[in-house]
Amino acid sequence: MRASDKIRYKINTATVTEKLIAINVLVFLFFGILNTVFSLFKISGFTAFYDWFVLPSDPAEFILKPWTIISYSFLHGGIWHLASNMLILYFSGIYFLNFFSPKRLLNYYFLGVIIGGLVFMLSYNLFPAFSGGKSYLVGASAGVMAVLIGVATQAPNMYIRLLIIGNVKFWWIAATLVAIDIIQIPMGNAGGHLAHLGGAGLGYLYTTQLHKGNDIGAWWENLMEGIANLFKKREKKAKMKTVHNTSKRASKASYASASRTSSTMSKSEKQQRIDSILDKISKSGYESLTKAEKDFLFQAGKDD
Repeated sequence: MRASDKIRYKINTATVTEKLIAINVLVFLFFGILNTVFSLFKISGFTAFYDWFVLPSDPAEFILKPWTIISYSFLHGGIWHLASNMLILYFSGIYFLNFFSPKRLLNYYFLGVIIGGLVFMLSYNLFPAFSGGKSYLVGASAGVMAVLIGVATQAPNMYIRLLIIGNVKFWWIAATLVAIDIIQIPMGNAGGHLAHLGGAGLGYLYTTQLHKGNDIGAWWENLMEGIANLFKKREKKAKMKTVHNTSKRASKASYASASRTSSTMSKSEKQQRIDSILDKISKSGYESLTKAEKDFLFQAGKDD
């Protein structure tokens, strides 16, 4: 299997949590590299560019940059800020996906980000303690807290084994992180901690409403699916122009190659079969593969 195919395979088989983490890391690296380039060549304007993606506390400024209600969550103030958020997201995501679907995890995450952002803006414009102040919000903490509290509400008595400490109930971990945010509000970054609590509140509300039969995130899922379908239709139209005349031959070749094992195929036939399976994973997910296809892909990786 070629290196590019292995990368495609890892991307297509990664969990939704791992993909979110990868996006956050890549965005962090992108802005870090960009800042370094601007500094090395003494180019001004990085801060002005960066400000187009952070969430402002000023509603008038937000109206000019409405996308920042989402984009701010992919920016982080430093490596430890990123690492702590991604570590909590990774372990929360593992347990979350035992109870809910990947699409629902995205609902929790992005609705937590949105609610956290709104709480941040409202706090700066409603509470006297913030009067006259102006701030900006970055970080995925609100979305991460939504996922963490969401699964803690679903399975509060589930035990988690922590190093040194040993077995602790999931809700203990969630309650500790919420308490830390509450305690730290007077110590600085009050708006950020309130945003975290907004995400936590969303996670709790979402799960309790699901127990009552109400999916408060269905509208967001439908919106995302609608946007995804628009891109799929465009991609399908583009592919029809180039693939239509060769679809029958490709289908026959795929059927013929499927009947033979990796060891008996020529290199070109083997690669064609790998590409076909990877395309299927990309469109329908790893679980859509048959046992024979999974075995073939596994054997192809071993052969190379």
